[in-house]
Amino acid sequence: MGLTKTLLLLVFSCHRYILLLGYCSMAGEGQQISLLDGKEDKFGGVEVNLMEVESMTVDDFDTKLDLSLKAWKDQGKKGIWVKLPRERSSLVDTAIKKGFTYHHAENEYVMLTSWLGEEPSTLPANASHRIGIGAFVLNKNGEMLVVQENSGYLKDRNVWKVPTGTIKEGESIWAGAIREVKEETDIDTKFVEVLAFKESHQAVWQRKTDIFFVCELEASTFEIKIQESELSAAKWMPVEEYVNQPFHAEEGKEMFKLIANICLKRSKKEYMGFHNVHTTKSLKESLYCSADQSANLLSETCDEASTSTSL
Repeated sequence: MGLTKTLLLLVFSCHRYILLLGYCSMAGEGQQISLLDGKEDKFGGVEVNLMEVESMTVDDFDTKLDLSLKAWKDQGKKGIWVKLPRERSSLVDTAIKKGFTYHHAENEYVMLTSWLGEEPSTLPANASHRIGIGAFVLNKNGEMLVVQENSGYLKDRNVWKVPTGTIKEGESIWAGAIREVKEETDIDTKFVEVLAFKESHQAVWQRKTDIFFVCELEASTFEIKIQESELSAAKWMPVEEYVNQPFHAEEGKEMFKLIANICLKRSKKEYMGFHNVHTTKSLKESLYCSADQSANLLSETCDEASTSTSL
């Protein structure tokens, strides 16, 4: 036990936390077993990434994980993260049996977590929201772009709707709106503003929150070519005709009616939304603010900052 205690003291003093050199155990005929290679995160937990590990058998993983968990608990570590590539899904069962739970999964990996503390876990939950957009697109004649989907809730109901879609990871709301319209109808557009947004809970797979932004776009091309995999039809329609569809008057369709009325008021210049203001840092960062303030907001902020600095 003397060797083990000495090595544990060394691990405590190593802020980089390269555990492969740390905790040891004797197995079989003097074979030395190293811990899983983990590094300390900014919250004092441990992150183990097995994405680049060339080989790892179930038995090897079982032994190393067991020893590692004991070492981490002795060192006061609480939140443990293990990232397993999909090629090593056989290791998941071993981790689950040792108290790990699923946190999230992507195409390439599954992330598992374990809480070693006595108090309730403070590990953050997986992403709980999805961001969607609806595009209110006007042409030069004041008509709006509407589509009919060939699947989903409105299939075969003869209901015309605005183009909608989901924002991709790392994509801005304004960019996602432009992309979705182009993909579905081949119409090129320019982002104008966010008109409104809504939230609905337990909306995605009965456990996520859906945040939906209604965006106004200005069309720069007008010939429609539909994405046949998603749409059965698309056309330009007078805004009043869109608003007055019988579907919008049905019981339980108040949200559709509210959004339609916002589009109508906006087409008559009776409604003002939120412009996007880009910082000098990146187009990936936008502030959406009252349209009557956005034109001067960035320059005013810079002027105030310059004044403050000079004083």
